[in-house]
Amino acid sequence: MRKVLSFSLFLIFGLVASQLLPGVFGADYPKFKAITDTLLYVCLGFIMINVGREFEIDKSRWKSYAGDYFIAMATAAMPWIVIAVYYVLVLLPPELWGSAEAWKENLLLSRFAAPTSAGILFTMLAALGLRSSWIYRKIQVLAIFDDLDTILLMIPLQILMIGLRWQMFVVVLIVVVLLVLGWQKLGRYDLPQHWKAILGYSALVFAVTQTVYYLSKNLWGDQGSIHIEVLLPAFVLGMLLKKRHIDTPAERRAASGVSFLFMFLVGLSMPLFIGTAFAESHAGAHSVTGSQPMMSWGMVALHVVVVSLLSNLGKLVPMCFYRDRKLSERLALSIGMFTRGEVGAGVIFIALGYNLGGPALVISVLTLALNLILTGGFVVWVKHLALKSCSPAEAV
Repeated sequence: MRKVLSFSLFLIFGLVASQLLPGVFGADYPKFKAITDTLLYVCLGFIMINVGREFEIDKSRWKSYAGDYFIAMATAAMPWIVIAVYYVLVLLPPELWGSAEAWKENLLLSRFAAPTSAGILFTMLAALGLRSSWIYRKIQVLAIFDDLDTILLMIPLQILMIGLRWQMFVVVLIVVVLLVLGWQKLGRYDLPQHWKAILGYSALVFAVTQTVYYLSKNLWGDQGSIHIEVLLPAFVLGMLLKKRHIDTPAERRAASGVSFLFMFLVGLSMPLFIGTAFAESHAGAHSVTGSQPMMSWGMVALHVVVVSLLSNLGKLVPMCFYRDRKLSERLALSIGMFTRGEVGAGVIFIALGYNLGGPALVISVLTLALNLILTGGFVVWVKHLALKSCSPAEAV
């Protein structure tokens, strides 16, 4: 519980720092931001490699996972679509409701509400003694597929943002190759997996993606550059590793430290929104969301509560399936999917790269922080429902 609260605190600390440091660094702030963005991508790669390492399935039973994948996809899609509609119809003026730009920007920004935090969830459920329960085993599959679906759907969303250029076909080809490689070579490579090694792999993934970007930019200009986000390559690399269970205090401290730094850097990457208009902070960058005026903090708080409620209601999709299980088990499974974390924060950071901002961005970050604060309560609720449903032998 303390770790989850720390995630939220580091996100808020970063948010506060993002409003103070531009004035402190002055003209040197762009250099500072370039360094922090690099650190952020490396941390994100570290987290996604570990998510990929959790992707353990029996390939001989792949058909049995198809239903789980579609349930996970629906569980991710429901809050995403609901929040996108809310952002457009509630946060934007009526004259923008029919704007294609407004819809595509908010479809990308609202994607933060889709992914469940697999790492946080698995750790807390295991600590509560639920590792042998049906709920734990099923939620492992759904949460990983949930994250995978989020990563894959970022590709068409990026196509919407950038446009259908030949470079996007290259990106799609790379995605297909990575997915085929990940499936065929799943758990094949027995490489070092202590935290220093994984951090090195993450730095390598970032270096490769940045090299592709800069080479293509030099050849065809910024509009013709090939930009591959670290999310999928890092996830697939994690899939390729033959998982080793290294559970030592040093490993736990290092993994937590990287996650804390990542959450801080996500907050730090926010544009100025205190004492300046969003349109000013996005000077030269035109986006519908970024041009919206800031609202009062009371209204922001109200929207944070509503968005949190809507996103969690959207996560109740699993209750409609698995009818052979008790209602309390299906409810526990759905509530377990409420947890948010690093992948959702990564989506927010990617949205920032497209100059998306405005009140919707602030609401998204604060909603993520609120859900992190509530995560302990969600997991205790899951435990109560699980122990109520499981036999004594399962809940150990």
